[in-house]
Amino acid sequence: MERMRGTGDRSGAVRMSGALRPGGAAGRGDAAESGAAGSGVAGSDEVGSGAGMAGGRGAGASGRAGAPGGAGASGGAAGPGGAAGSGGEWGSDGAAGSGEAAGTGGGPCPEGIRRALAAHTTMTLAYVDEEGPQACAVLYATDVQGGAEAGAGPALYFVTSATTRHGRALAEPGARVAFTAQRDGQEWTGLTGLQGRGGCRTLTGAEREAGWRVYLERFPFVATSERLRDALERTALWELRPDWLRLIDNGQGFGHKEEWSSGR
Repeated sequence: MERMRGTGDRSGAVRMSGALRPGGAAGRGDAAESGAAGSGVAGSDEVGSGAGMAGGRGAGASGRAGAPGGAGASGGAAGPGGAAGSGGEWGSDGAAGSGEAAGTGGGPCPEGIRRALAAHTTMTLAYVDEEGPQACAVLYATDVQGGAEAGAGPALYFVTSATTRHGRALAEPGARVAFTAQRDGQEWTGLTGLQGRGGCRTLTGAEREAGWRVYLERFPFVATSERLRDALERTALWELRPDWLRLIDNGQGFGHKEEWSSGR
């Protein structure tokens, strides 16, 4: 079927021979005069990168998106009714719970997420090795100020022997982990917790000393027990550096989510 060229009216809608093309998006190679689809190319499901808006389920250019058929303006993409942060990425389900997710990518980790991490002391690490998937619980400490710089996640410090099953798995080059942290005994109406993904490494020298100070500040009973302190000082200190985090807080509305990614 012959391709028809579109022209833009003042509202930024694209018309095809005087009729609005379904989805309000520019046809391939055609752009509206004001509110043009990015790079002059947008289909009902395609992504634009210019300064205007695209219809259907396309994405424009700011990272904000409205209801189904809406689009944002500079870097973010969104599905129907969802919202994308400025250049951010979706979580595992690719959706914003109840349309309320807020996300940032490449910027500093939000203070609310960092404080939520600092409020807990136990996380469940999930990993995969030659025997298959496995999970373990470890005590961790974090500096609430860590991750305040752009693109960096807060460091989580934990102690575990490199000879354990999870220690061997985490020591593998390029090993990745997923984790959760939450308080037991919560009511669903106020349920809050964290999910994350990242990589782990053992610390030595000055990095270990800095991490150990954070750990002792969180768990002062370690310093008061000479036997326990000596045992842990001989054990590997690990740093988990998340590159994606999600805070769930039903206290702000059922399914409320806030996400952050390093953008890397």
